[in-house]
Amino acid sequence: MQRSTDIGNATIADVNLAYLELYVPDTTAATEYFAQSFGFARFGVCESASHRTVGLAQGAITLLLTEPKVFDHPGSRYVTEHGAGVADIAMRTGNARAAYQAAIAAGAQSIAEPIETTDGWVRATVTGLGDLAHTFVQPRTSAAAATRAPGLTPVGDIHLAPLPRLYQVDHLAICLPTGQLGPVSEFYCQGLGFRQIFDEQVTLEGRPAMDSVVVQSLSGSVTLTLIEPSAHATRPGQIDEFLAEHRGPGVQHIAFTTDDIVTTVSALTNRGVAFLPTPAAYYNQLPQRLLPSHHSIANLAKVGVLADEDHHGQLYQIFTRSIHPRRTLFFELIERFGATTFGAGNIEALYAAVAHASRAERQLA
Repeated sequence: MQRSTDIGNATIADVNLAYLELYVPDTTAATEYFAQSFGFARFGVCESASHRTVGLAQGAITLLLTEPKVFDHPGSRYVTEHGAGVADIAMRTGNARAAYQAAIAAGAQSIAEPIETTDGWVRATVTGLGDLAHTFVQPRTSAAAATRAPGLTPVGDIHLAPLPRLYQVDHLAICLPTGQLGPVSEFYCQGLGFRQIFDEQVTLEGRPAMDSVVVQSLSGSVTLTLIEPSAHATRPGQIDEFLAEHRGPGVQHIAFTTDDIVTTVSALTNRGVAFLPTPAAYYNQLPQRLLPSHHSIANLAKVGVLADEDHHGQLYQIFTRSIHPRRTLFFELIERFGATTFGAGNIEALYAAVAHASRAERQLA
């Protein structure tokens, strides 16, 4: 039974993740990267005077890569300001107009009012935070419902074997300036009918480092990990670095689920994907924290995968090394065995790995 959330006079049917749209300076290069490195295949394209969009898919993951062709396309300013990045988290809903109205009532600004497209969709777009937008899409015909996104002409690609077994977007991590965590989480809960499922203050070396709140759609399909530097932090950290390099809030990483993370990491490594290194001491100390139940410590160490657990089970995760010129966007792979949290026990190890990688890259530059 579908659940809904009443907000003022509007009722929002529960939303599901439709697609992520990334603004990129070159769709040919970006498409080649996602195809060669991660095994995505094209499913559609849109060629217009103002932009070129390529649709990529793997499992339930849908990415739209949009290259602006004219100065007044919103992607032109985005790429100039931030470089390539996630510009739109689009959500499929049973009532795009109601979702749009509720978001506006909660304080969002309108980017595009609801329209009915020629290929059978209702589409509307509002501001999220910073330069991140949210598009609500609603298929009105069975033909539209069978497609992944509006506005694309179908094309077919041959997958490059072996596929790396990526299935869906587990979550997106969004970095915010200090003091924005409360207002932004309230916006998603009050404006989009999300619920808060997790919150935490992370300390590093005994000092406050960052605060996080996780909000999720009722379906569980859209999960946003909102992160801000702690107001009590004694020195700048990785979130501060992202905000400075990205020039404002935005998506720091996209987490993809897999059903065998050791095999997937090996496949991606063979495709040329580089992952953040994990210190050998991490695996020496791991038995003191937990005993991995689904992968041996030796196999985890071989590919650099981290392990964590909560009251519901275990999870395994690893982060790619960013290829973004500003190091402001990267990817996570995650395999869950009941765990519902996000690897808080690995935060310090992640920070150490990121800091080590940053120093190494600067030394090589």
